[in-house]
Amino acid sequence: MSSRFSTLRERTPAPAPTPSAGADGGADGVTIPLARKTEPKKSPSVAANGADKANDKVLDARVRLHRMLIEEINLVALEKLPRDEMRRQVHEFVSEKTRKERLAINVAELDALVDDIVDEMVGLGPLEPLLKDPSINDILINGHENCFVERHGKLQKVHVPFKDEAHLLRIVSKIVAAVGRRVDESQPMVDARMLDGSRFNAAIRPVGVDGPLVSIRKFSTNKLALHKLVGFGALTQEMAEVLAAAVFARKTTIISGGTGTGKTTMLNALSAFIPEDERLITIEDAAELQLQQPHVARMETRPANIEGHGEIKQRDLVKNALRMRPDRVILGECRGEEAFDMLQAMNTGHEGSMATIHANTPRDAIGRLEQMLGMTGMPMTVQSIRSQISSAIDIIVQLTRLSDGRRKVTSVAEVTGMEGDIIQMQEIFTFRRTGTDSDGKVLGHFEATGMRPRFLDDLKAMGVEFPGKYFEPGRPQE
Repeated sequence: MSSRFSTLRERTPAPAPTPSAGADGGADGVTIPLARKTEPKKSPSVAANGADKANDKVLDARVRLHRMLIEEINLVALEKLPRDEMRRQVHEFVSEKTRKERLAINVAELDALVDDIVDEMVGLGPLEPLLKDPSINDILINGHENCFVERHGKLQKVHVPFKDEAHLLRIVSKIVAAVGRRVDESQPMVDARMLDGSRFNAAIRPVGVDGPLVSIRKFSTNKLALHKLVGFGALTQEMAEVLAAAVFARKTTIISGGTGTGKTTMLNALSAFIPEDERLITIEDAAELQLQQPHVARMETRPANIEGHGEIKQRDLVKNALRMRPDRVILGECRGEEAFDMLQAMNTGHEGSMATIHANTPRDAIGRLEQMLGMTGMPMTVQSIRSQISSAIDIIVQLTRLSDGRRKVTSVAEVTGMEGDIIQMQEIFTFRRTGTDSDGKVLGHFEATGMRPRFLDDLKAMGVEFPGKYFEPGRPQE
């Protein structure tokens, strides 16, 4: 075997138990630790009601103090100060006002109140702690009173102290204004990339019936390499070596899966095996890919402005990318008419290109591509459409989020060609589910199907060979 891929084994830790919180790397982390069982809800007590009233009192004080700060201090001058100096001056102001207001709060509560007010001024208010928490992947807000986060692959309800709907709307407006966008009754929906790279979507009234609907897919700065995904149990060592070698050998790869299954993470991990002397062009709706090669050109779509002009679609970027001398085109997500131009590129000298697609099985991924090609409106027969797909795509990697929250590669399939009007595929590796334990954890194992990939001959010509045991049918993978 080539030393390039044998080193993958050397630096791969033995399959480890479920990683601790935050080890998944954020929005598209592949293996998420099993969430603990939810404790039965306890009936509200007098003490709990008293705590809620105290929290409401502190919240009212924070909002009132923030309003006083706006009225009595030169905010323009204050915001130009370093954050430490700003915090010191805000601390002095809040200390004085709390004495006058006779608020019964201790030193720790006072410090927390100061932090909240500073976050409200220069940050995103109550959302700041959630954005800073590395164990949270998604923030989902259904009106100012109902907030949820995804942590360890499970949704959990959290308390986020928004004063009212207007308070939440101010924070939404602050987010979209920072990226040059707007949201109001005339344009009640907005999709944007936040300054830290997180994906932000909001829908306000009248679209949001019960108030603003906000979803934030946090951007991860932690890059999960393929050997780490092996260590987390997302796939086996043998599967990883075969996929890495296929990417290196310019086999066009599609990453398929549902929302939040780890497609972007897997695409990032596999892209590490693209040779560094190739020119790569990435095309995304919101820039999330973190390719490590030195020669990467990144492009991002642009929505239409308020007048409905200026929209730049993925298809426009794919067409333009082909004029920029790419060796490979990396499409963050294929979901429309850009599929036609992408397949044309894969068939005309840009082998080894990669993309993700929303689908539940490899066969469904092929079906979705057929539908996307039909969206172009070009006069193509079903046979010509399928012929384009079968000649362009080599491998489909299927990702699934299991019921216990963990992400796994459940299938690796190879497109082998056409037989009549039907695209032929063969599954090389699969995840065999065997049951569920008492804690709700899904039980199962990876195994080879016994089918040897046709691209092994191409790998052999490049000096990369794999032992026959990698593909023995029914043998659990290491």
